[in-house]
Amino acid sequence: MLPLFQKTKKLKDVSSAEKLAWLRLWRTENVGPATFYRLLDRYQSAETALAHLPDLAKRGGRAKPLKAPETGAIEKEYEALLKYGGDFICAYEENFPVILSTLDDAPPVLSYMGNISLLQKPCFGVVGARNASLNGRKFTEKLARDMGEAGYTVVSGLARGIDTAAHEGSLKTGTVAVLAGGLDVIYPPENDKLYKAIADKGLLITEQALSQPMYPQIFPKRNRIISGLSEGTIIVEATMKSGSMITARLAAEQGREVFAVPGFPLDPRAEGPNYLIRQGAKLATGAEDILQELQEFKPRINAQNLQQELQEKSTDIYINDNGDYTAQIYGILSSTPVTVDEIVRICQLSTGSVLSTLLDLELAGRILRLPGQRICRLENDA
Repeated sequence: MLPLFQKTKKLKDVSSAEKLAWLRLWRTENVGPATFYRLLDRYQSAETALAHLPDLAKRGGRAKPLKAPETGAIEKEYEALLKYGGDFICAYEENFPVILSTLDDAPPVLSYMGNISLLQKPCFGVVGARNASLNGRKFTEKLARDMGEAGYTVVSGLARGIDTAAHEGSLKTGTVAVLAGGLDVIYPPENDKLYKAIADKGLLITEQALSQPMYPQIFPKRNRIISGLSEGTIIVEATMKSGSMITARLAAEQGREVFAVPGFPLDPRAEGPNYLIRQGAKLATGAEDILQELQEFKPRINAQNLQQELQEKSTDIYINDNGDYTAQIYGILSSTPVTVDEIVRICQLSTGSVLSTLLDLELAGRILRLPGQRICRLENDA
């Protein structure tokens, strides 16, 4: 798969209008991370991509107009963000974390409040149970403090339990809270003081719009950022069906190191970490175990190599031969995911034609992109 746009190519002299266009495109209906970067690969600017969205969605079979926020609404969002004390950063900017930009589904835009330079240090993720044990909290606080003193920024999700302990342990050395909702949505409410302390001494980030409420499906999206920012992630306590286990899976899929703290077999909070260790996660009983492993860590995709590959490959891979393959490609899709390569093989089409058609279908809201470059029909359109 062609690397996606210029996530590691730090652009200069980008106009403020184009930066706001990035935010507007990111807030547009049916535009996820992969679609966002493919649109920029194809049109080379967010403003140009926005102008082509209606035709693309129509070609994909969408009857209703695509919902894109007006420029005025985006300007108001930005003004409100600045008034709140925040700002936003785009993936082409110098301070955007390179390790996050290597992900296929890296957020193109992050809203933040606090010290953005903390993302330039190596990061380490810490997640675990909300109903953490006292020992689990003590362990986590010491671990976070030790990792911070070793030069790492500690990343977590501001949840109760293990997340809270991780932030408290690393507040002096540098901690990042990745929020599931908008930058001004404090959850849980009892972490109000911690939220304010992190805003003052650390960093709060989110890909969501200001005041965006939380819902169940939003947490895995947040979790991919925690693991994506981090060279490694540790799971301290977690049940098998917890969000922490989702974070562990995402970290493994992203090519990051996964660590787990073993626990007593009869404690349900030990089920997740013990399972991960059996599956090959690194057992960790302290920062020294982690630091030794991370000495060998290299990001799954080297950012410099990615930039070079982008310069060598032409973006015309996304331009088809003007044929309309919507019905042909959509006809072979079902609720069972398939890869782009499988679609190319079955339909006997060029990669460019398939990618171009999938872009239209996604903007029309008729398909869903899944991790691993897989595609499926949306259930309500099958």
